[in-house]
Amino acid sequence: MDDKNKKHITSYQTYGIVLVGLLILTFISVGVTWIELGPLTVTVALLVASVKVFIVLTYFMHLKYDSLFIKLMVAGIFILFAVIIVITFLDYWFR
Repeated sequence: MDDKNKKHITSYQTYGIVLVGLLILTFISVGVTWIELGPLTVTVALLVASVKVFIVLTYFMHLKYDSLFIKLMVAGIFILFAVIIVITFLDYWFR
């Protein structure tokens, strides 16, 4: 059996650990709103959300088991999204 047709099976224990991790990160992102960090509140919340997105992409969308090409395509989409956000904010700041 070649690698393309090889199936992967993720255990329930792994999904349980991912669930607990996502719940902990959710409580952290909610807890950050209760702490007065000033402008860093949004930054910390977005960083925690980014970690949660990475976990969901890795385990639930099975990116962990996909080819390098697919991983690079997903990374490229996120880079493109970041560039569009930066261009939008630059346009807003220099008006």
